Amino acid sequence: MGYLMRRNILTYKAPPNNEGYDLICIHPNPRHKHKAGQLDQVKVQVKSRYATDAIREFPLQSKSLRAFDFVVAVFLNIGEFARGKTGQAGRGEVEFFVFPRAVLKRIPRPSGWEGIRFDPNAPWLQKYRGEEALAQIGTLLGVPLPSRE
Repeated sequence: MGYLMRRNILTYKAPPNNEGYDLICIHPNPRHKHKAGQLDQVKVQVKSRYATDAIREFPLQSKSLRAFDFVVAVFLNIGEFARGKTGQAGRGEVEFFVFPRAVLKRIPRPSGWEGIRFDPNAPWLQKYRGEEALAQIGTLLGVPLPSRE
């Protein structure tokens, strides 16, 4: 939520037990007139992992694909915990991946598991990586980058 709000996108937590999305994003100006192709609100599902050594994957049921506009996968990278590690080593920067629904439909899914697994270093993925990728949500809402006039 904080990173979206830094981008000047008003972000609210969805009601508890809401199926399909976790955040609702809107334009900060209540008088903003949306242009063609823009939305009044954007629904975001958030998937997070805390371990630095976590596999870059997250569960995602096919039936929930119609409930959101974006999935933001956040890897907090607070330490390494695999194979008995205590988490004291391996801390790193937070990683974001902002996936539009249409992109998630095209990612091949591992057989026998309803989820998304990806290589974070794949060249095609770079435009969906990092804080800059949150601009996709801002663009869909018509929210410009914060600036001083």
